[in-house]
Amino acid sequence: MAKANMNFNMERLPKELQSAFRKLYPDQTSEQRTEYLSVNEIHHGDAFDLLPHIEPNSIALSVWSPPYYVGKEYEAYLTFESWQSLLKNIIELHYPIVKPGGFLVVNIADILVFKDLSMPRVQADVVHRKRSSITRDDVLKAQAEHPEYNRYQLAKLLNCSEQTIDRRLNGNNIRGGKSEPQTRVKIVGGMVEQWGIDAGFYPYDRRVWVKDAAWENSRWANLSYRAVDEFEYLYFFWKPGITKYDRNRLTRDEWKNWGSRAVWTFPSVRVNDDHEAKFPVELPLRTIRLLTDPDEIILDCFMGSGTTAIAAIREKRQFIGIEIEEHYVTLSRQKVTLEANR
Repeated sequence: MAKANMNFNMERLPKELQSAFRKLYPDQTSEQRTEYLSVNEIHHGDAFDLLPHIEPNSIALSVWSPPYYVGKEYEAYLTFESWQSLLKNIIELHYPIVKPGGFLVVNIADILVFKDLSMPRVQADVVHRKRSSITRDDVLKAQAEHPEYNRYQLAKLLNCSEQTIDRRLNGNNIRGGKSEPQTRVKIVGGMVEQWGIDAGFYPYDRRVWVKDAAWENSRWANLSYRAVDEFEYLYFFWKPGITKYDRNRLTRDEWKNWGSRAVWTFPSVRVNDDHEAKFPVELPLRTIRLLTDPDEIILDCFMGSGTTAIAAIREKRQFIGIEIEEHYVTLSRQKVTLEANR
């Protein structure tokens, strides 16, 4: 087991933390030999199975982006409940392996189109998209003049579709609005915060990454007042222990422009040609430079195409990667090899 730096008086910790910390500083007199995941390697497997095989108290920073529950192919097997369970369990498994004073950084976005069965099924009156000039008053007038007409006959009389008649009278779409659940924004920050606290971490900071605006021409954006998708969050969690604070890790301009700023602005990946949800190397690179020193170990348990490992190599850190999809393991290993040979 890695020796965590015991350079503070444990007796001065709150009583409820002392028992938790004693588990982090076991009796070092007995020799314990355990095989742990090798460093500077992308490991193929499920993070749930492999995280317990990382050396305790060895990770200076774990930075990763989990499935967002937005319908990507690689997360199609997840229900909302299993998605929550996945993230909660993965965060919990980080507590033993992050070194005291180290960090867990989770990059995630709110769920923009979250199906809510309890939400009233009322269709929006999208004025700029109306194909028929028929109004509700027109339909009511025709009904008053022809009380025996059904909606099909009213539609023929008014030279519109029967669907238009139903929309004007009832405010929803008979072919979709009555049966399809409505959608809303699901804010995930509170859930992530609680999962971190439950695991033993403490919320330390949060940053907002402003990226390229997406979905500008989508039906979702055109049929509501909801904003286009143009930002994500980075939630910083701290494991209790002494944290080295060193501004010299960044240049003066870097500290001024982003090190001390809550909003980070840089482009997203322009083309997701080999992975459908890549984040730019700038994202892990900034967290690595801000929070760690050379030779410390960086972890990404959702490695994908290898971006975090590439950032670690560029900043002269070591890394451990975990990826469940075999073809992404092959891809990330190839990219890491190319980066290491530059």
